[in-house]
Amino acid sequence: MIKVRLAISSDLPALTGLFNHYRMFYQQPDDPAGAARYLAARLEAHQSLIWVAESGGQLLGFTQVYPSWCSVAMRPLWLLYDLYVAEAARARGVGAQLLEAAKTAAIAGGAVRMELATAVDNATAQRLYERNGWQREADFYRYSVSFPQSG
Repeated sequence: MIKVRLAISSDLPALTGLFNHYRMFYQQPDDPAGAARYLAARLEAHQSLIWVAESGGQLLGFTQVYPSWCSVAMRPLWLLYDLYVAEAARARGVGAQLLEAAKTAAIAGGAVRMELATAVDNATAQRLYERNGWQREADFYRYSVSFPQSG
Protein backbone atom coordinates (compact mmCIF):
# COMPACT_ATOMS: atom_id res chain seq x y z
CA MET A 1 0.00 0.00 0.00
CA ILE A 2 1.26 3.47 -0.89
CA LYS A 3 0.92 6.23 1.70
CA VAL A 4 1.32 9.91 0.81
CA ARG A 5 2.20 12.35 3.58
CA LEU A 6 4.11 15.55 4.22
CA ALA A 7 7.86 15.09 4.50
CA ILE A 8 9.56 15.37 7.87
CA SER A 9 13.21 15.91 8.73
CA SER A 10 13.86 12.18 9.19
CA ASP A 11 12.93 11.71 5.51
CA LEU A 12 15.88 13.85 4.39
CA PRO A 13 18.36 11.05 3.60
CA ALA A 14 15.96 9.16 1.30
CA LEU A 15 14.36 12.34 -0.03
CA THR A 16 17.79 13.72 -0.89
CA GLY A 17 18.44 10.72 -3.14
CA LEU A 18 15.15 11.20 -4.98
CA PHE A 19 15.71 14.95 -5.30
CA ASN A 20 19.24 14.45 -6.61
CA HIS A 21 17.96 12.02 -9.28
CA TYR A 22 15.20 14.48 -10.19
CA ARG A 23 17.78 17.23 -10.72
CA MET A 24 19.98 14.93 -12.80
CA PHE A 25 16.92 14.18 -14.99
CA TYR A 26 17.04 17.91 -15.82
CA GLN A 27 20.76 17.72 -16.70
CA GLN A 28 22.04 19.09 -13.39
CA PRO A 29 25.25 17.68 -11.91
CA ASP A 30 25.18 14.90 -9.34
CA ASP A 31 25.25 16.82 -6.04
CA PRO A 32 23.82 14.88 -3.07
CA ALA A 33 25.35 17.27 -0.51
CA GLY A 34 23.86 20.31 -2.24
CA ALA A 35 20.50 18.56 -2.59
CA ALA A 36 20.50 17.76 1.14
CA ARG A 37 21.32 21.37 2.07
CA TYR A 38 18.65 22.73 -0.26
CA LEU A 39 15.89 20.45 1.05
CA ALA A 40 16.85 20.94 4.69
CA ALA A 41 16.74 24.72 4.23
CA ARG A 42 13.30 24.63 2.57
CA LEU A 43 11.87 22.44 5.34
CA GLU A 44 13.49 24.41 8.16
CA ALA A 45 12.31 27.78 6.82
CA HIS A 46 8.85 26.44 5.87
CA GLN A 47 9.36 27.79 2.35
CA SER A 48 7.85 24.80 0.58
CA LEU A 49 5.59 21.86 1.18
CA ILE A 50 6.98 18.48 0.25
CA TRP A 51 4.82 15.39 0.00
CA VAL A 52 6.40 11.96 -0.13
CA ALA A 53 4.94 8.65 -1.25
CA GLU A 54 6.13 5.65 0.70
CA SER A 55 5.53 1.94 0.80
CA GLY A 56 7.12 -0.52 3.18
CA GLY A 57 9.18 2.26 4.75
CA GLN A 58 10.75 3.21 1.41
CA LEU A 59 10.21 6.56 -0.33
CA LEU A 60 8.93 6.09 -3.87
CA GLY A 61 8.55 9.70 -4.98
CA PHE A 62 7.91 13.29 -3.94
CA THR A 63 6.37 16.55 -5.03
CA GLN A 64 7.40 19.99 -3.85
CA VAL A 65 5.07 22.99 -3.88
CA TYR A 66 5.91 26.63 -3.26
CA PRO A 67 3.02 28.74 -1.96
CA SER A 68 2.72 32.15 -3.59
CA TRP A 69 0.02 34.70 -4.33
CA CYS A 70 -2.27 35.65 -7.20
CA SER A 71 -2.71 39.39 -6.91
CA VAL A 72 -5.51 39.45 -9.49
CA ALA A 73 -7.65 36.99 -7.51
CA MET A 74 -6.21 38.20 -4.18
CA ARG A 75 -5.85 34.57 -3.09
CA PRO A 76 -3.03 32.07 -2.67
CA LEU A 77 -1.58 30.40 -5.73
CA TRP A 78 0.58 27.29 -5.42
CA LEU A 79 3.47 26.53 -7.74
CA LEU A 80 4.09 22.81 -8.12
CA TYR A 81 7.73 22.89 -9.05
CA ASP A 82 9.00 19.35 -8.54
CA LEU A 83 7.46 15.93 -9.07
CA TYR A 84 9.57 12.80 -9.22
CA VAL A 85 8.87 9.09 -8.92
CA ALA A 86 11.71 6.58 -8.60
CA GLU A 87 12.12 4.55 -11.76
CA ALA A 88 11.24 1.26 -10.02
CA ALA A 89 7.97 2.75 -8.71
CA ARG A 90 6.64 4.22 -11.96
CA ALA A 91 3.33 3.14 -13.52
CA ARG A 92 1.90 2.35 -10.06
CA GLY A 93 -0.14 5.53 -9.57
CA VAL A 94 2.45 7.20 -7.33
CA GLY A 95 2.57 10.42 -9.36
CA ALA A 96 -1.23 10.68 -9.42
CA GLN A 97 -1.39 10.23 -5.65
CA LEU A 98 1.22 12.92 -5.09
CA LEU A 99 -0.67 15.32 -7.38
CA GLU A 100 -3.92 14.61 -5.53
CA ALA A 101 -2.37 15.22 -2.11
CA ALA A 102 -1.01 18.60 -3.22
CA LYS A 103 -4.32 19.52 -4.89
CA THR A 104 -6.34 18.61 -1.79
CA ALA A 105 -4.08 20.72 0.42
CA ALA A 106 -4.18 23.65 -2.02
CA ILE A 107 -7.98 23.64 -2.02
CA ALA A 108 -8.05 23.40 1.78
CA GLY A 109 -5.60 26.31 1.93
CA GLY A 110 -7.84 28.53 -0.20
CA ALA A 111 -5.62 28.53 -3.29
CA VAL A 112 -7.17 29.88 -6.47
CA ARG A 113 -5.11 27.40 -8.51
CA MET A 114 -1.90 25.46 -8.83
CA GLU A 115 0.52 25.93 -11.69
CA LEU A 116 3.38 23.86 -13.02
CA ALA A 117 5.74 23.71 -15.94
CA THR A 118 7.41 20.74 -17.54
CA ALA A 119 9.84 20.24 -20.37
CA VAL A 120 8.30 20.32 -23.83
CA ASP A 121 9.72 16.85 -24.55
CA ASN A 122 8.54 15.28 -21.26
CA ALA A 123 5.54 13.53 -22.79
CA THR A 124 5.24 11.06 -19.90
CA ALA A 125 4.72 13.86 -17.38
CA GLN A 126 2.35 15.70 -19.72
CA ARG A 127 0.15 12.58 -19.99
CA LEU A 128 0.11 12.22 -16.19
CA TYR A 129 -0.92 15.85 -15.69
CA GLU A 130 -3.62 15.75 -18.35
CA ARG A 131 -5.04 12.44 -17.03
CA ASN A 132 -5.35 14.12 -13.64
CA GLY A 133 -7.27 17.19 -14.77
CA TRP A 134 -4.46 19.64 -15.47
CA GLN A 135 -4.91 21.74 -18.60
CA ARG A 136 -2.16 23.09 -20.79
CA GLU A 137 -2.11 26.88 -20.60
CA ALA A 138 -3.32 28.52 -23.78
CA ASP A 139 -4.09 32.07 -22.62
CA PHE A 140 -0.67 33.25 -21.49
CA TYR A 141 2.93 32.96 -22.58
CA ARG A 142 5.46 32.22 -19.87
CA TYR A 143 8.71 34.16 -19.93
CA SER A 144 11.83 33.89 -17.83
CA VAL A 145 15.15 35.60 -17.45
CA SER A 146 18.22 33.88 -16.08
CA PHE A 147 20.91 35.53 -14.00
CA PRO A 148 24.55 34.54 -13.61
CA GLN A 149 25.40 32.79 -10.39
CA SER A 150 27.20 34.93 -7.87
CA GLY A 151 30.23 33.55 -6.05
